[in-house]
Amino acid sequence: MTHVGVVAGRELRSYFMSPVAYVVIAMFLLIVGVLTYLAAIQASTVAMQQMQVRGVVPELHVNELVFRPVFGNLAIILLLLLPMLTMRLFAEERKMRTLELLMTSPITVTEMVLGKYLAAVVVFAVMIGLTGLTPLMLSFFTDIEWLPLASAYGGLFLMGALFLAVGLFSSSLTENQIIAVFVSFGILLLFWMVGWAAEALQGQPIAQVLLYLSIVNHFDPFVNGLIDTRDVVYYLTSIVFWVFLTHRIIESQRWR
Repeated sequence: MTHVGVVAGRELRSYFMSPVAYVVIAMFLLIVGVLTYLAAIQASTVAMQQMQVRGVVPELHVNELVFRPVFGNLAIILLLLLPMLTMRLFAEERKMRTLELLMTSPITVTEMVLGKYLAAVVVFAVMIGLTGLTPLMLSFFTDIEWLPLASAYGGLFLMGALFLAVGLFSSSLTENQIIAVFVSFGILLLFWMVGWAAEALQGQPIAQVLLYLSIVNHFDPFVNGLIDTRDVVYYLTSIVFWVFLTHRIIESQRWR
């Protein structure tokens, strides 16, 4: 097993030996369930109204009426929940004074950062993987367009992976886990709000720059079933950027 795998395995054991992962996953699944239920109720209400007007059972697009609003809301939910998954990754090491031990071990800084990040990504993948049971159950009662749904899941995974990279960076800055959560939330909220600023400055050259930096702007096409390489590149380069910054922060500890 590589050093990255060793670090990732250590972090995964820490996740599931503490209540953090269980609480975050349970909250996420509960919220997804409630959002899906409310969206399904709304879709059935629309169907009843159309049936009363037309006199026939209308053909409903489940992806548009149920999954699209659910995935739109999940972006906000992940913004609030994912910093809880990353808050302890380096902050706890600093607080317990074990970071110095890791720095003197045969494990390189790159392997340490990648291993911790990989563990958080695995937990997140489990979270969104469990939500796949919902469309599977609904498929017994209605037709579902699987390709647009897969696109939405792909976008959700990329956006969540970016959130985790920002959270990893925030955790590397402090030994206080609460501060790490708020720093992560603040950075993510800032990149969320630049989309609003782009709309306010519409028509000006800087608006295009702000629009490109907006996290939500790159997520919406995935929810609509569109996979654009520009959006994929945005998420991947952003992930690499924040992981690189984390590497530089931890690397600087060698010289202190």
